[in-house]
Amino acid sequence: MDFIDIYIKQFLKIKKYKNEKIIIILMEKIAEGLSCSSNSQALGTFEYVKNVEDVINLFDNASGKICIVEDAGTTTLGPILSDLVGVICTKGSAGSHLAIVSREFNLPCVMNTRFKIQDLSSLKGKKGKITTEEEDKGIVYLVK
Repeated sequence: MDFIDIYIKQFLKIKKYKNEKIIIILMEKIAEGLSCSSNSQALGTFEYVKNVEDVINLFDNASGKICIVEDAGTTTLGPILSDLVGVICTKGSAGSHLAIVSREFNLPCVMNTRFKIQDLSSLKGKKGKITTEEEDKGIVYLVK
């Protein structure tokens, strides 16, 4: 299949297939933080993780997930980290354990993330994207 991806200011993605079908994917910027990963982007389903029990529930279902944590990311996410496509943490820096381990796993990671929404659990199950702009600016999009 020959797809042509066209990005317009990262908010709109147009997929074209043999000039027959045009698929438009809208993305809304919902957060910004520090990109701490060696891989610059990820597309997956958001999962809000508050505790170890949430991780246990993801043991067989972590593939394709972008996990959102507020603190203690590596300790909590350790058992499933290799199955995830990305991680977002509301605290921390490039020197945080989660950021360092994410780089070792070649996993997109955004730290010290400032969300536009208050209830992060409302993102659970929704499709999202992590990208890196410039050198270290991590952007989080909600894919509609």
